[in-house]
Amino acid sequence: MAFTLLPKDTSFFDLFDQLAGKVLDAARALEEMLERWDRLEARVREMKDLEHECDAITHRTFDKLNLTFITPLEREDIHELASRLDDIVDHIDSTASRLVIYGVKKPTDEAKLLAQVLTRTCIEVQKAVAGLRNLKDPALLSRISVEINRLENESDDILRLALKRLFERQNGDVLEVIKLKEIYEKLESAVDRCEDVANVIQAVVLRHT
Repeated sequence: MAFTLLPKDTSFFDLFDQLAGKVLDAARALEEMLERWDRLEARVREMKDLEHECDAITHRTFDKLNLTFITPLEREDIHELASRLDDIVDHIDSTASRLVIYGVKKPTDEAKLLAQVLTRTCIEVQKAVAGLRNLKDPALLSRISVEINRLENESDDILRLALKRLFERQNGDVLEVIKLKEIYEKLESAVDRCEDVANVIQAVVLRHT
């Protein structure tokens, strides 16, 4: 039977929820950018604003951690979870910037598909973070972690197929291959960072149930 003696202070969980919300906002913004392919410079600026907002929440989390004597989770877990959530947004922001810096003419179907998987994974991340508040349903958190792992495997498969198609149809444009290869890998890496969050949460579940 699951049980927990976590302190009642919920402010860290509020901060985690805010971070997870920014993660999902960033993923959806990138997916929309690839689908609509308009207002590119403005979309990159908006993504940078999201990244700065996420950084600010992360720093508030660290500041609170330094000032709090009794924390609801292990101090290392709080620091690690905030850092890993911030990493996801950093990767998404970096992907959006590179799309413009590299002068990508039109996003490929494979890039769009990877972005869709990323958004689905970030939805699961938000669910997992929300479930940390009471840890009364560790089985649910385990199922979410399994789904995040499944989505990460799906993104691996899409990446492999995307690279295969890219090399098959490159038509001698080596520079375009290099650009798209990095975009694909950045997108898949963002999904990997979601799995990092799931691993931190699973470690918390094991310690508190």
